[in-house]
Amino acid sequence: MRIGVYSDSLPKLSRRDLFAWCATRGIHDVELGVGSWGPWPRPHLDLATIGEARERDRLAGELREFGVRLSAVNAAGNVLHPDPAKRADAQARLRAAVDLAVAMKVDRVITMSGCPAGAGGGALGVFPCWATSCDDERLFTWQLENDVGPYWQATSNWLKSYAPSVKICFELHPGVTIFTAAGFEALKPYLSDNIGINLDPSHFWWQGIDPVTVIEDLGPHIGFAHGKDTLLYPDRIRRQGVLHFNPPTDAALAPWHFAPVGEGHDDATWTTLLRALQKAGYDGVISIEHEDPRYDGEDGTQRSYEGLKRALAGLEGSA
Repeated sequence: MRIGVYSDSLPKLSRRDLFAWCATRGIHDVELGVGSWGPWPRPHLDLATIGEARERDRLAGELREFGVRLSAVNAAGNVLHPDPAKRADAQARLRAAVDLAVAMKVDRVITMSGCPAGAGGGALGVFPCWATSCDDERLFTWQLENDVGPYWQATSNWLKSYAPSVKICFELHPGVTIFTAAGFEALKPYLSDNIGINLDPSHFWWQGIDPVTVIEDLGPHIGFAHGKDTLLYPDRIRRQGVLHFNPPTDAALAPWHFAPVGEGHDDATWTTLLRALQKAGYDGVISIEHEDPRYDGEDGTQRSYEGLKRALAGLEGSA
């Protein structure tokens, strides 16, 4: 397995500076973002010019110059947003990501399943996170059968002919319809093998899910992986739980927030996780995604880099 970096982790760096930052540390795999979610500004890919041959040639030249590879194109966003303009934008970004992947001979595109409205419509997506209240129990099934399943079935079929070498990998992210292994299993009948998952353990830890069990359940479908940890605060969780209204961006108040690799779970836990990935047949990139509110991008990404190096060293030491 190789350590890589997701460009959204370093939004203050230009693309050339991002490549240089990675190259000086011996990191040769970069995941570039073009999605509608994430930090702004996003200086590494421009949706308006990403399809131009001149821009793609410039990108290819910079990759060669700094000795780095494009590991994946990330189109994080809600491709099923109830607002037609936002849905169209997210889907256009996904299409642009696939187009770029084909042009650059990259075989991985990262995104989320999307989250539509419920049966009653509306302007906002409705997250189907439980089925214990009146009228909620059918929400997941309704979304799956009426929006999520048909859209991804059509997309999977389109990929077969348009981009047969590309695999789209879902980040199983709470807030979108498909956010657990069980959700992905429910969606699988709509999909071909060209739709898989991006294993990001941080999204499972804060829910109380052991990501190793996700690897065991979905191992053959893992096409990419993110390196990101979660720091849990038991005293705050006792009072607030893990489902709370405020985003986890204030480290002084949040019951949990994302963290660099090794700062939420120890090195041994990370080595165990990497060993499970290896056993499942994954031997690709672990792409660092920085989202810890305590650190700026360079500091947080460096911390994850050091944490992943320690975890990989433990993996090699136990081989």
